[in-house]
Amino acid sequence: MMKLTILHNELDEFVEEKSGFSVLIEVGERRVMFDVSYSDDVVKNALRGKIELSDIDYLVLSHGHIDHTGGLEYIDFSNVVNLLAHPDCFEKKYFKGVGDIGCPMNLVSLEQETHVILSKKPYWIEEDKIVFLGEIPRKVDFEGKVPVGYLENGDDDFVLDDSAVVVKCKNGLIIVAGCSHSGICNIIEYAKVVCNEDRVCAVIGGFHLFDKDVTDKTIEFVDGLGVGCFYPMHCLSKYAFSEFEKIGAKRVHTLLEIVF
Repeated sequence: MMKLTILHNELDEFVEEKSGFSVLIEVGERRVMFDVSYSDDVVKNALRGKIELSDIDYLVLSHGHIDHTGGLEYIDFSNVVNLLAHPDCFEKKYFKGVGDIGCPMNLVSLEQETHVILSKKPYWIEEDKIVFLGEIPRKVDFEGKVPVGYLENGDDDFVLDDSAVVVKCKNGLIIVAGCSHSGICNIIEYAKVVCNEDRVCAVIGGFHLFDKDVTDKTIEFVDGLGVGCFYPMHCLSKYAFSEFEKIGAKRVHTLLEIVF
């Protein structure tokens, strides 16, 4: 059995100051926390839902933006065995008019708290069962081409650290994405390659779709993939939500449990 518990998702409509993302992935005895939201949302929501945040085998970060890493300052790392992320996750990241939007904890501090694993390549949390995809190849021509802010050296930030976690089950793949800066289509296609599996049961997470043209192309692309169900959450426009609902997508809310 696999269970996903939404530890934090913002309102039905994306509101930047309320944004955040975190999912607890449980596969058998394995417990993986994927992202930690913006502030203490995860801790408060876990208490509200009577969810134990102990015995976390892996705390996985999808990328380095603060709405996915800010909660690190509130996590009890005595309950976390490993932290897993792309090496660029801890680069300083900025956005014009906003300032620092990167991870509030630096790598040195985190290495003092828990065992840190950095990987650009796919990293199997459990062999042939659960995998962190590492750096996503950007082959789809309408995705992953727009920078999100800039790095400390002034270069555009294309968020190359953006990644996802995939679980292989008897009916195919369950893909959990954080923000999909690399493109949800690219993520799906790379997951199939890494896992040597073309069937996709479900795709869950933030799809980062605000541009109508990109949304339309994304819907056209994914509609033909035969995905069992989409669960779009975090960082989508109203239009993107409505278009995904037309192909059978389901909305999610904080503390929702999805069992496969």
